[in-house]
Amino acid sequence: MKTQYMYASYIRSLILLLLFSTIALAQEDKKTVKDTLIYKQKYGLRLGADISKLARTFFDDDYTGFEIMGDYRLTKRIYLAGEIGNEERTINNEVLNNTTKGSYFKGGIDLNFYKNWLDMENMIYVGFRGGASTFSQTLNSYDIYNVNNQYWNQQFTVEEGTEFSGLTAVWAEILIGLKAEIFNNFYAGINAQLKVLITETAPNNFENLYIPGFNRTFDSGRFGVGFGANLSYLVPIFKKDKVIVQEKEEE
Repeated sequence: MKTQYMYASYIRSLILLLLFSTIALAQEDKKTVKDTLIYKQKYGLRLGADISKLARTFFDDDYTGFEIMGDYRLTKRIYLAGEIGNEERTINNEVLNNTTKGSYFKGGIDLNFYKNWLDMENMIYVGFRGGASTFSQTLNSYDIYNVNNQYWNQQFTVEEGTEFSGLTAVWAEILIGLKAEIFNNFYAGINAQLKVLITETAPNNFENLYIPGFNRTFDSGRFGVGFGANLSYLVPIFKKDKVIVQEKEEE
């Protein structure tokens, strides 16, 4: 009986030894190999226009404007970027009619936070700009109330057409936006802007109601907002290799 028990124990040990040896050999047969994938990233100048300003020009009788935009890729994530434009805006309310017209320039960088697949060049970005504008304000007309007449609140309209030229403004802004490639090298994008006015020159006894590039000012506030929708085309100048190394196991 004891001999049979020892014989069975020996057989079990031998089976376990063979099993562990097979597993070890199978693991040794698996090798980790590196698969290298190389593709080209485009570097170049992207030029476009703000189509929201063109659409507003068509539909709004009190506005005329255009903006040309561009960016140039410096590194994997950093782009030099800028905009140049011209605007004319008439503000007509219950007390005055005023027309602002002038040009502006904005320059800065965009930081792309979107991790593209393969050879895609899409962007989800945060941008920083410094902006400057030269413009004029024309006070077309304004209303005066006769406060001496207590019974009839008489109102007089004065049409002057007084122009205040040589006005300037400087501001900083931050943008959040995206650009997506809809065709080969052809992009559509949108962005939102928050602006802070740094300095401005204003007419005597009169405020700047609108600043080209900065947009509408409210109650002498120094903050402004903006929105843009654009179409652009990338002119590839050169390409850089991007290498992706993937590790995988094979038998």
